[in-house]
Amino acid sequence: MRTNDRTKRNVRRAASHTDARRGEMTKRNIHITSQDMDRLRKLLSNSRDPFGMDRPYLATLQAELDRAKVVQPRGIEPDVVTMNSTVRVRDCDGSRTMVFTLVFPEHANPETDHVSVIAPLGAALLGYRVGDRISFKVPAGTRTCEIVAVVYQPEAAGDLHL
Repeated sequence: MRTNDRTKRNVRRAASHTDARRGEMTKRNIHITSQDMDRLRKLLSNSRDPFGMDRPYLATLQAELDRAKVVQPRGIEPDVVTMNSTVRVRDCDGSRTMVFTLVFPEHANPETDHVSVIAPLGAALLGYRVGDRISFKVPAGTRTCEIVAVVYQPEAAGDLHL
């Protein structure tokens, strides 16, 4: 890829993500496999939240799915974060690098760095790719990270049954 083409691609990406200077979220272009989309839609339709504690997180995930481009599992690029992907992210303040696996809520476990897709970080990671910056809300405000690597992606590894 020529430098000019790479620059244009990065400008397009920057335009569809968070404007860090102003802290504003803009619409993002994300890719989700058809298999993940089906399972996530079922998750949302079957979610029981009698006390409304997960409602904001479910709404965030719903909004992400509504704007996603759906692709076949074999057609997803290997640098895109899909369900059950393990990713390395770096805080944009440069303080630390972390590795997480994006999972369905029933498999979430902070002790093993398995992050639920309905958690703010999980919903923010879904569909993004290496080099993208993601922003998500935490109790202390908004946090921004960069996806450094997709360490494992089921589709790229041929593990389409996950």
